[in-house]
Amino acid sequence: MEQQVAGIIRALRRRVLTPDITQTRVTVRGFNDKSAQSTEILENVGASFLAGLSSAAGARHTGDVDTDLATVPTRFQGFAYEGAAMGFALVDALTPGTPHRSAAFLGGTGDKHVYMAYVGIGWALARLPRMLWGRASAAATDPLLRWLVLDGYGFHQAYFRTADYVHRQRAVPSFPWPPQGPATYAARVVDQGIGRAIWFVAGTDPTTAADLIDAFPAHRHQDMYSGAGLAATYAGGATRAELETFWRRSGQHSPFVAQASAFAAQARMRAGLLVAHTELATEVFCRTGAAEAARITDEEIPAGPRGNGLPAYEVWRCAVADRFRADVRVQP
Repeated sequence: MEQQVAGIIRALRRRVLTPDITQTRVTVRGFNDKSAQSTEILENVGASFLAGLSSAAGARHTGDVDTDLATVPTRFQGFAYEGAAMGFALVDALTPGTPHRSAAFLGGTGDKHVYMAYVGIGWALARLPRMLWGRASAAATDPLLRWLVLDGYGFHQAYFRTADYVHRQRAVPSFPWPPQGPATYAARVVDQGIGRAIWFVAGTDPTTAADLIDAFPAHRHQDMYSGAGLAATYAGGATRAELETFWRRSGQHSPFVAQASAFAAQARMRAGLLVAHTELATEVFCRTGAAEAARITDEEIPAGPRGNGLPAYEVWRCAVADRFRADVRVQP
């Protein structure tokens, strides 16, 4: 009887926490419809994310998601594990007792998807009242990577509240998480997430994406171009010529497009999910292959924050961008 009740609770949790798949449709979101192929890619990203979220929300053990997600195509598995991380964070936040599911997930197979998992925790924050943020983010303890939580938060807001965060260019001047701050830098990482979502809003069209970014105040461009470059590399959806167009449009921010592209390559390689469109994007943005771009990100991991107050994550981003500015033919 006890197991039956637990099963009912898990099924209810899955139903309540998982949005309807129609919410990922390009037409429902009002995103640019560049082509049938790009629309299919973006909608498969959304469907895979929801598959992971649903699996985690109804899982008896964190390892159950590995079975559920084993058939997700390689191209979309990272998004499925991102969704799973959101699901475990939501369950941690809403279930009495000590939060433990996200930690168990990250301590198991979620570790190889750690970048996507931290982003998924950010999605959970966007869906929860602030009083529950501490529970939802309890597992996001890595001082270097925890900023990715805010990337996920920014992506969520731009994806679901596109009119406010993209077209009306809503800004987050400071942010209350992480408690250690600095709050002003947190707002910049939110912008990186907004930029990543802009690649989706633009329907993977480089000109539309660049036009949307260029409409924002100039001080926000670097972070947004970086975010869009990451999405173009990880999610794909563009030809070589289109990627070249986006790279040219990024202008002075192209080193940070290269930096983000390298981060995306590293995330895919760590998870064993390298695909052809990621290799293509690093060739265009980084002027090198995915493996070499990923290696550079590993080489530049900093020992800690910089004395001028920049957190280690931004020190890392700048160091990687400088490598591509110095070593690769990145446009001035």
